Amino acid sequence: MPTWFKRQLRRAYYQKDRYQIRLLNQCWFFYNKKHSSSEE
Repeated sequence: MPTWFKRQLRRAYYQKDRYQIRLLNQCWFFYNKKHSSSEE
């Protein structure tokens, strides 16, 4: 997980920003799916 992403996620959780957390989660799952499918 990239450092900038961890920082964004930590800030969103700290501020209890539900919208931001949901957005980051969706981005992360999309990123993971994209990268895991290209490795196969």
